[in-house]
Amino acid sequence: MKRIGIYGGTFNPVHTAHLITAEDVREQMHLDKVLFIPSADPPHKKSGGLVEASKRFEMVKLAIEGNDNFEISDIELKSKRSTKSYTVDTLIALREIYINEQVKLYLIIGMDQLIELHTWKDPGKLFILSEVIVINRPGYVIQQVENEFASKAVFVPVKSIDISSTDIRQRIAEEKSIKYLVPNEVELFIKKNNLYK
Repeated sequence: MKRIGIYGGTFNPVHTAHLITAEDVREQMHLDKVLFIPSADPPHKKSGGLVEASKRFEMVKLAIEGNDNFEISDIELKSKRSTKSYTVDTLIALREIYINEQVKLYLIIGMDQLIELHTWKDPGKLFILSEVIVINRPGYVIQQVENEFASKAVFVPVKSIDISSTDIRQRIAEEKSIKYLVPNEVELFIKKNNLYK
């Protein structure tokens, strides 16, 4: 059976910690690949400062180039949904894509997302459609999570790298260096397209 990790997010922009985390989870969970899914219109993020989805998609594509274990999907970008991008709907769509294959999906979320999972659309269904992997985040500890979903999830400790897209956007606005925080190709794309100014 093929084991596919599902790694969604705004990736606004994608950065080095995203890539290291994905590789760490892939290795620990023996995943055949990790599928990066840039979100189109995420329900839990404010739209202010959110670069258009096509550009975020292109940045992820550039970032994962050369890694045969990473793939990118535009499933949320080309979706006919007129509403927000909900993870449960994306998982249902992916299950339909892989209907004729022996595939198990592993949804990768952060500890911060697990804490807020009760606010997501049909959160219980996520555990039916996939195995939910929870990774640590800077500033969060497992002991803080005491909700109904914590016992159903698989906790995977990953290298704690305190890089955030928010900080990167702030640094760009202040004309500070983002070298090594993002892959070189992503830095060049941001400069070429004058993003986050």
